[in-house]
Amino acid sequence: MPTLLVGIAVIAAVTLVRRCWWQGCAAAGVVMATLGSKELTRMILPRPDLVGAHVSLTEPSFPSGHVAIPAGLALGAALIASPRIRPYVTAVGMLWLAVTAGAVQATYHHRPSDVLGSTLLACACYSLAARLLPPAAAPDVTRRPRALPAIALALSAAGALVAGARDDSVTQSLVFAAAAFLCAALFWFTTAEDPAHTACRTRPALG
Repeated sequence: MPTLLVGIAVIAAVTLVRRCWWQGCAAAGVVMATLGSKELTRMILPRPDLVGAHVSLTEPSFPSGHVAIPAGLALGAALIASPRIRPYVTAVGMLWLAVTAGAVQATYHHRPSDVLGSTLLACACYSLAARLLPPAAAPDVTRRPRALPAIALALSAAGALVAGARDDSVTQSLVFAAAAFLCAALFWFTTAEDPAHTACRTRPALG
């Protein structure tokens, strides 16, 4: 809850400073929609009652709330960031997401399906918000540095490996790291498809 409140406060502050009201509302909507859909999905899709199974396999934990918060906040930050720093905000967000997703699996709070489910929900909310945004009026669009995607993905992979590691099972550690890295990759490719609506540019007039 403190992370969520601080994140929303930062989104509100950046919105006020940049005066990007539509993007700010969309960013807040992404956070709220991610958390709301997480709760709704958890109620609709309960875990099956497996006979003799460990409590970690039957406790309702899909999708992960621990992952939904960083995913929603990072995607919201990508919506309100200026075009110049947006690639770096995205890189930091995907690293945060990878480490969180790996850690909650390594501590057996969540399974790979839980973290992937939350990431998919957040990415779906972001994609919807990006498409509903009206064209904005600032034309300063900047391209991502060529080396940044490779660096961000490499750092996310390293963070996922470290956060998802366990001493008792190499196989589980690799599975957890792979799921966490996939969350980061989904995050990156989702934010890479939004130039028309979130980069604050003006569409050229026809003719």
